[in-house]
Amino acid sequence: MATSKIAITMDQNILSRLDLLVTEHMFQNRSRAIQEAVAEKLERLEDDSLARECSKLDPLYEQELSEEGFVMVMEEWPEY
Repeated sequence: MATSKIAITMDQNILSRLDLLVTEHMFQNRSRAIQEAVAEKLERLEDDSLARECSKLDPLYEQELSEEGFVMVMEEWPEY
């Protein structure tokens, strides 16, 4: 995986807590801890976005649409 260096500013209290996790060998280093935290947050945001979009769907309409497609497929299948 290609990596890039960045510079960030962080609250001292958060940094102290992060350093404690590194000291306790929960993470190899600060960079790894921050990378994993950001990746986890991005994944949660993406999951929330999917859930929001799914909540906009009308279950009855989706069911009707699915059954309509199924009937069309059944008509195309050869009889045995």
